[in-house]
Amino acid sequence: MNFSEYTAKSNEEILNLFQSSPKGISEKEARKRLETYGFNEIKVKETGLWDIFLRQFKTPFVYLLFIAAIVAFLISEGIDGIVILSFVFINVTLGFLQESRAHRAVLLLRKYFPQKTKVIRQRVEKVIDKIFLVPGDIVLLEQGSTAPADLRILKTENFLVDETILTGESVPVAKIYQSLQKTAKEIFEAKNIVFAGTTVVSGEAMGIVISTGKDTVLGELSKLVSVIRKESVYEKKLLRFSRLILRIVVITIVVIFLTNLIIRGTTNLFDFSLFCIALVVAILPEALPLVVTFSLSNGALKLAKRKVVVKRLSAVEDLGNIEILCSDKTGTLTENKLKLESVNAADKEKCLLYGLLTSSYFEEEIESSLNPFGSAIFEKTPENIRQQLKKFRVIAESPFDPFKLRNSAILEDEKGKNFLIVRGAPEIILKLSLETAKEIKKGIKKEGETGKRVLAVAFKEVNGEINSEINEQNLTFLGYFCFSDPLKKTAKQSVQLAKKLGVEVKIVTGDSKEVAGYIAKEIGLIENVQEVIVGEVLDSLPTEQFEKACQDFSVFARISPKIKYRIVETLSKKYEVGFLGEGVNDAPALKAANLAIVVPNAADVSQEAADILLLQKDLKVIIEGIRQGRNIFSNINKYIKCTLASNFGNFYSIALISLLIPFLPMLPVQILLVNLMSDLPLVVVATDSVDARELKKPKLYELNKFILLIFLLGFVSTVFDFIFFGIFHKIQPSFLQTLWYIESILTEIALIFSIRTFQFFLKAKRASSPLIIVSLLTFFATILLPFTDFGKEFFHFVSPPISALSIVLGLIFAYFAVSEIVKLLYFRYWAPQTNRS
Repeated sequence: MNFSEYTAKSNEEILNLFQSSPKGISEKEARKRLETYGFNEIKVKETGLWDIFLRQFKTPFVYLLFIAAIVAFLISEGIDGIVILSFVFINVTLGFLQESRAHRAVLLLRKYFPQKTKVIRQRVEKVIDKIFLVPGDIVLLEQGSTAPADLRILKTENFLVDETILTGESVPVAKIYQSLQKTAKEIFEAKNIVFAGTTVVSGEAMGIVISTGKDTVLGELSKLVSVIRKESVYEKKLLRFSRLILRIVVITIVVIFLTNLIIRGTTNLFDFSLFCIALVVAILPEALPLVVTFSLSNGALKLAKRKVVVKRLSAVEDLGNIEILCSDKTGTLTENKLKLESVNAADKEKCLLYGLLTSSYFEEEIESSLNPFGSAIFEKTPENIRQQLKKFRVIAESPFDPFKLRNSAILEDEKGKNFLIVRGAPEIILKLSLETAKEIKKGIKKEGETGKRVLAVAFKEVNGEINSEINEQNLTFLGYFCFSDPLKKTAKQSVQLAKKLGVEVKIVTGDSKEVAGYIAKEIGLIENVQEVIVGEVLDSLPTEQFEKACQDFSVFARISPKIKYRIVETLSKKYEVGFLGEGVNDAPALKAANLAIVVPNAADVSQEAADILLLQKDLKVIIEGIRQGRNIFSNINKYIKCTLASNFGNFYSIALISLLIPFLPMLPVQILLVNLMSDLPLVVVATDSVDARELKKPKLYELNKFILLIFLLGFVSTVFDFIFFGIFHKIQPSFLQTLWYIESILTEIALIFSIRTFQFFLKAKRASSPLIIVSLLTFFATILLPFTDFGKEFFHFVSPPISALSIVLGLIFAYFAVSEIVKLLYFRYWAPQTNRS
């Protein structure tokens, strides 16, 4: 393999081989190499438009239609066969257009998921898209990073890598920067190579790119990890629901068919068989996948415009189901624009200097610091103190550890003395220090109670490197910094909106109890700053009390990654939980949540676990996304309720009446036309507005809560079908079939405008413009088609008398009125109690 030849070479040889240096290559050289080596990407076969088109034929509905068409051709009913195939084409085309639109939406949304990596180019550390990496680039890796290419390591610090993706072994592998004594032939032998796709477990490293894209080991093995297709709970419910309907329908049709055979024998057997097939096609909610796909893809694009990007379409619906949202406060509720307000130390200059020596500004000023504390200290530090940074050299460094709540470094000054500097949470630094003055603790607590974030610094002279925590004991407390982080203007408003939607917001932060309590009270999340529980107390509780505390408290402070995971896991057992994270320490909690949400600069491992990406880290953005998700959830359910109530009502009435009259109440081709035209307004119901009550409690509006309502409305539909039959059964078959076609479509349109709201229809929110327009077009097309030569020739319609048409319109008006009364009575007397709140 390509990596082998680099394992036994020295760092200098590797750098010379690639004509590079620790300072990186130039941008000009990078562009030149990009033309030679191509983009750093592994192209995999994706679902194409042709695959999507073929998939439209792989449904039971299409199979049934094909069978009906073949039978029609076999008995020389060519026109009927052509019309049936036309319906196949229309259904397939509609499905293809909507699914390809959703496919394009997903591809469009991928641009919001750029994979970034840190590189050094022309001595400057910067962040670039991984696809622009070229051999010879100097890459910086840190905890949580995913290796963007195959790298030969040049420098390491406590560096462990997870190579599970390549080797299947979950035990982290320690990496070194020294050359090997002999060339490594296998992956597990290459201790100084980091392979593309592997994840940094701990520490830091600098490496030089030796292979990119298809030339990497991962590319050669074709094991690129693509976006995981995670099926939502709602999708599973829809699948089970569809199978149940299919079973009920097939059993019913078999009974009807056998009954007809017993009553009439084999007379007109073919026509009745064709009628039964068409009836099955008509009753099945074949537009359901279309409605779901349209709703989710349309919702995904709307969310993207609101700075919320989904990695899988079903996550849109999952977003709407969120009942509890767990989030840090920094950047979500606050601006995350830290400003150094004060330095509390006997020697303020030394405190500023030592604060900088443990920040990202020590060696050089990078283009964008990922450490807001370091940035704030740097901005307030006088130039003469900044210049002193050059007098120190890093011997060893330990990055910030979310478990220990501190970072540290050993430095050597110009006199050759070594200093250990530790910076972190004040209570932790005080425990490690000799200085434990009550005044210091009191001052730190007071600052926290006013919302200030506090960072403490301590030091001591040492010999050697950091080998264990013992090195960090008996420190000299130097001082502490106080930072202000203003609240977002939208924070309070977002919490109020969340309450209106029935979403419980919980702050899970590593900050102090005082700071977390202050912020939560300011935004109206809690009434008393003492309504905060700290991680140490929470972790000591027995299981039952831990679970109760997770539900009762809204603010959790000084929370470690382990406890954060336990909180989310516990809440997820009873509620739909969304978790917003970004750091590598958030990855376990993200995986435990029902919906994982991250921001663009999140650690690679967190992005991998995410379902949703926020382009703007703001609580308001998430809450607005939840509202949009609930809109989609509600509109999909509108379609299902409407099509079930209408289709089942018509299905049973037509099936039963077919046994009572000597001719078919509706021809197969007419049934298929009704099926198609009635679905047109139902498809655009995805754009409809939603009642505020449904937005607040989406789970109360799941289908299983409305079985009785669907049954009652289906019964109303059946009753009116029999009334219609009672009025028109003596007229010619062609007239009855034409009028029943009109009645079937118009009653379904009427039902849409009734069932779209739980209120009296005139009090509900105005229906969306697309729904109104498509409904009107369908209404007029339904009435006019029987008067056209096309309708008469292809669908066997006759022009109905105006008097008969007036009676049908009167019946539809009466049907709408009765449906409204039944719906209102249901919600007043029979709906679950919580639905009538």
